[in-house]
Amino acid sequence: MHLKRGGFDLPSSKQYLEFVMEQLSDLDDVSYRSMMGEYIIYYRQKIVGGIYDDRFLVKPVKAAMSMMGDAKMELPYEGAREMILVEDVEDRTFLRDLFEAMYDELPKPRKRK
Repeated sequence: MHLKRGGFDLPSSKQYLEFVMEQLSDLDDVSYRSMMGEYIIYYRQKIVGGIYDDRFLVKPVKAAMSMMGDAKMELPYEGAREMILVEDVEDRTFLRDLFEAMYDELPKPRKRK
């Protein structure tokens, strides 16, 4: 569900970001970066997913697909590739296991010039 006001997408709330980051606090080296009103989520310097329109979406790597086989695929924003909607954000153990399972399949961070 995309939140809109006057025809424009609303940015994700800082409160939702803080909630998700608290749920991920059992993991070491989780960070985020603000990007045009949304938030990219990193685990050990690799992009795992992000928060878009107050929805937590992760990359559709094999491990995530197998752990969340019945999950909805959603677009983070117009023109982007579909990502997996994480609906069970309250389950800290699941989130920890999900990130750990996904890590090896995520692309390596790009080297900055």
